[in-house]
Amino acid sequence: MKHIKIDKDYQGIRLDIFLLEHYFKDKSRSYVQQLIKDEHIQVNNEKIKTGYLLKAQDDITIKEVEPEKLNIQPVDLQLDIIYEDEDLLVINKPQGLVVHPASSYKEPTLVHGLLHQVDELSSINGVIRPGIVHRIDKDTSGLLVVAKNDETHRKLSEDLSKHEIERVYLAITYGVITENEGTINAPIARHPKNRLKMAVLPDGKAAVTHFKVLERYEKNTLIECRLETGRTHQIRVHMQFIHHPILGDPIYGPKEVIGDEGQFLHAKELSFYHPIKKEHMTFHAPMPESFQKMIEKLKSNSVS
Repeated sequence: MKHIKIDKDYQGIRLDIFLLEHYFKDKSRSYVQQLIKDEHIQVNNEKIKTGYLLKAQDDITIKEVEPEKLNIQPVDLQLDIIYEDEDLLVINKPQGLVVHPASSYKEPTLVHGLLHQVDELSSINGVIRPGIVHRIDKDTSGLLVVAKNDETHRKLSEDLSKHEIERVYLAITYGVITENEGTINAPIARHPKNRLKMAVLPDGKAAVTHFKVLERYEKNTLIECRLETGRTHQIRVHMQFIHHPILGDPIYGPKEVIGDEGQFLHAKELSFYHPIKKEHMTFHAPMPESFQKMIEKLKSNSVS
């Protein structure tokens, strides 16, 4: 167990940031925050929140954490790797594939497929999420960047937190959106009654989605969404918030769901600066066949 005594020079600094800068330089902020939540890190022998502000003479204790053992068997999922170099790769994830394992989900995930096709993956996010810098929902298709080493992972995570990784989505909504474009700025938090859902709540985390109408149909709209932040289910929650949920969404859409493959939401474009090569890179993923077929079906009733 490690003990750290805080002097006045560090008073007022967030606990997680202090630890990240001084004791966990090779880890991600989410890793440090999880250690705090799991009480592996305490202040004055008490459980505290990740955003705790340090005081002079605080005594931080860090308990040693047993390294996790990898118990995930590689599975040949024939992942669509659209770019790969020695530091990272970009995947076009199919609809219906969960990104990483969880205690409540036992089916093969993107991580199982990565372990089969990729020799090296970063370790920052632990053994059940190797290489995973960011996620998209199971029934959302499209682009993800995956880190092959910890330096790349750290830098991509920093860029993500500074909104320097641009993500563009295609979505079909219920209802006809009259505005040509708009911005939804509404904080998101876990739903107070349904833990499977997120919701717009006053005490939520800041969330900003920009949208633009591409086509209007008789009862639906094709839009492009650009994420400024990356909250869980952000586009789905925001579109429900303005009364235009994503077509086919079983959680945020109407009870009578259209289709049986989940929401029509596709991460079509991903842009970022390569953290090692220092080059700006942009990738595109064509929409899935089911998405295209739905658009063709709706176009027969297009109103503009």
